[in-house]
Amino acid sequence: MPQSDLPYRLALARVPRIGAKRMAQMEAYFGSMADAWSAPDGELRQAGIDGATLRSLHQARGRTDPEGEMAKLQASGVQVYTLHDDAYPPRLREIYDAPPLLFVRGEILPTDEWAVAVVGTRRVSPYGRQVTAELSGGLAGNRVTVVSGLARGVDAIAHESALEAGGRTIAVLACGLDMVYPPEHAGLAQRIAEDGAVVSEQPLGTPPRPDYFPRRNRIISGLTLGTLVVEAPQGSGALHTANWANEQNREVFAVPGRISSPTSKATNNLIQQGMAKLVTNVSDILEELNLQMVEQQLEMSALLPDDPTESAVLERVGSDPVHVDDCVRLAGLPVATVSSTLAMLEMKGVVRQVGPMTYVRR
Repeated sequence: MPQSDLPYRLALARVPRIGAKRMAQMEAYFGSMADAWSAPDGELRQAGIDGATLRSLHQARGRTDPEGEMAKLQASGVQVYTLHDDAYPPRLREIYDAPPLLFVRGEILPTDEWAVAVVGTRRVSPYGRQVTAELSGGLAGNRVTVVSGLARGVDAIAHESALEAGGRTIAVLACGLDMVYPPEHAGLAQRIAEDGAVVSEQPLGTPPRPDYFPRRNRIISGLTLGTLVVEAPQGSGALHTANWANEQNREVFAVPGRISSPTSKATNNLIQQGMAKLVTNVSDILEELNLQMVEQQLEMSALLPDDPTESAVLERVGSDPVHVDDCVRLAGLPVATVSSTLAMLEMKGVVRQVGPMTYVRR
């Protein structure tokens, strides 16, 4: 993506009704987002943009300066990743309706692919508080990144416990990164940015809105291998995250609770209906996701040579089985190169073969 396109992507992100789908339509038709921003209505309609979106775009053009958006971003200390950037989280890129822009305060590392979401009720019980702290701290102690939404209750405990265990954590917000919701978690957000990342799909200056939170939850689950629901009453927002995880073909885990406890009704139902795996300790999660050997995998990764071909191939191999042909197509490399590179990575213990010409990361 040309760097000159970024200001126009930032400006288009301000336009109501323009999300991942319409951004992709504009890019496919115009090639340049600068051309899309200034295109006449006739061409925009040919690109698939409807009348209501055109009206929103007209209004945005009158009040939004693309270069001004870029200047505000640079002054804020916030990074932005597009779907074209290597730094964009690969697991998040896989989901339906992946955010076309991801704003980041802090740093997302390659090791954050080993991540589990921990979510639950804001009105957490003493039992839920204890379990959240134990499981989140246990995940972080095993070098697994803990992802949550910075909300009161389970979310905040999950972040704090990961930090106290010396691990990494990522908070996903439903507002711009120049504000924090809830406001009393501003200090926690700062600590997370120093030892992890605070991220959002919302541009700077965007206040939280009720409809942003369910969409925020798809990012929480999308960044992770699986989602753990600790405590949740019926109708809890944590169930949205669990539902997103199921739709994204990610694992769902739940902590059982007393049958008389309102805050355990949803978690018990998830387990009873077979929609979540019962969790009583951190090993249940690590074993299900094959994360017992993260420490050794990280050590092995550190020993890998800085080889661009190996990096390009390894980037296309995740926890879901991938065929050599898919690696060839995604990496844009010859079949022989991909096959020999995968064989070398298998010898190093970084990937393993799980079927004919099919691989997963170890």
